[in-house]
Amino acid sequence: MTKLQKELQNHFTDTIFYEIELTAKYCKMMGAQIFEDIDAGVSVEEFSTLDTILCNPEICQRDLAKLILKDRANTGKILDNLENMGFIERELSVKNNRPVKISRLTPQGKQKVIEISEVLKPHTEMIKSQILNSDLKQLKSMLQEFRGVLNESLEIRI
Repeated sequence: MTKLQKELQNHFTDTIFYEIELTAKYCKMMGAQIFEDIDAGVSVEEFSTLDTILCNPEICQRDLAKLILKDRANTGKILDNLENMGFIERELSVKNNRPVKISRLTPQGKQKVIEISEVLKPHTEMIKSQILNSDLKQLKSMLQEFRGVLNESLEIRI
């Protein structure tokens, strides 16, 4: 190992954390470009929120914030926008003896998720086609395991 290689081992830019951060930035940039190109009518964050609500019916804002990794204030702003666009409805309910607002997709919200998902499919399939399925499964599994370790070692304050 050369002196430079040894020095690089001590740099953040030579860590798995940096590689994941760069990859996430590429994904975010790609998503923003696609959403702009298709004139989706919602942002990537709004779409991922709609999709999360679809997968977790009758979710409260706090639980949603944990899933999308946004603080409750930003989650509330996203939900306000989606409600104003007619994609979700919120209803007051009680959870653990506390009042909470439950979010549900409207028929228009479900349709928006379906429409955008269909438009996104060729883009994601094109990228997936360049990587072996077994490698993608292994990568997904490894990332989930890595997130689990991170989750255990930090306290998410949402």
